[in-house]
Amino acid sequence: MRLAIDAMGGDHAPEAIVKGAVQAVSSMNNLEITLIGDEEKITPYISKSDQITIIHTTEVITADDEPVRAVRKKKQASMVLMAKEVKEGRADGCISAGNTGALMSAGLFGIGRLDGVERPALSPTLPTEDGRGFLMLDVGANVDAKSTHLLQYAIIGSIYSEKVRGVQSPRVGLLNVGTEDGKGSELTKKSFELMSDAPINFIGNVESRDLLNGIADVVVTDGFTGNVTLKTIEGTASTMFSMIKSTFMSNFKTKFAATLVKSDLKGLKKQLDYSEYGGAGLFGLAAPVIKAHGSSNDRAIYNAIKQACHMIEKDVTGTIEETLKEMQDEGGEL
Repeated sequence: MRLAIDAMGGDHAPEAIVKGAVQAVSSMNNLEITLIGDEEKITPYISKSDQITIIHTTEVITADDEPVRAVRKKKQASMVLMAKEVKEGRADGCISAGNTGALMSAGLFGIGRLDGVERPALSPTLPTEDGRGFLMLDVGANVDAKSTHLLQYAIIGSIYSEKVRGVQSPRVGLLNVGTEDGKGSELTKKSFELMSDAPINFIGNVESRDLLNGIADVVVTDGFTGNVTLKTIEGTASTMFSMIKSTFMSNFKTKFAATLVKSDLKGLKKQLDYSEYGGAGLFGLAAPVIKAHGSSNDRAIYNAIKQACHMIEKDVTGTIEETLKEMQDEGGEL
């Protein structure tokens, strides 16, 4: 199994990226990783390993770059060369913690879409109260969407949840302003009809207030709504932990109480930690592409690598393509 990784993308690159890669090859004998980036900055973090190679480049796409223009002009950028490794068959999948828009562009231009997929979706796994987590798609790859796009997202999310996350008959919900049939915009009403006839375990409309309670295993929405929902969840979690910390540090009594529940709070924080869930998949591309969080530490990169490996082992990309083709052959609307 071969992965290409953008070693220069993310807030803590290249250290966190390289350390995560080293952890991965140490625990997986059949894994080979190609790191793309500045060799002088990468090598200090690599212990001797014949499972890791480096493609040297000093060109990088930054968070401030305009995605499409950067991918087209910076031909030697680490992210662009990463996608090229996949396109030319030297890697089975790739990972970057860099500019999300640029990764989408590099994926589309460099790797290409699956047959039958109109728009790829950015799809993270988010935490739930019971610890199972749920997959949300799309969270920002496409702010405008058609009902057929959401149908494809539902099928893709269902396949990924079953094949990679091990969820039997994953429950697929459509994010809406109410749970009743017929609720919402024209987009959600039409999407509801299409999903009801699709070969998935569609449970109907779900509301955002129920997401972290584990109401569904897969939650489908357009990229605009998904991105707003994702950032609301992230911001609320961060604020709540800050408020809890401030409360516990306010006086001697609460500081003493904090020492008694310290381990429990650490467990709760870990349950809500993005690094435990790997990265967000760019589903619908012709090979596994994982977008790691921009602030990923080595643990997050390690889990993103595991996620990509599972996708390759289970042939998720091929299964998605085959399922969509079967639906088209049967006359389904996609």
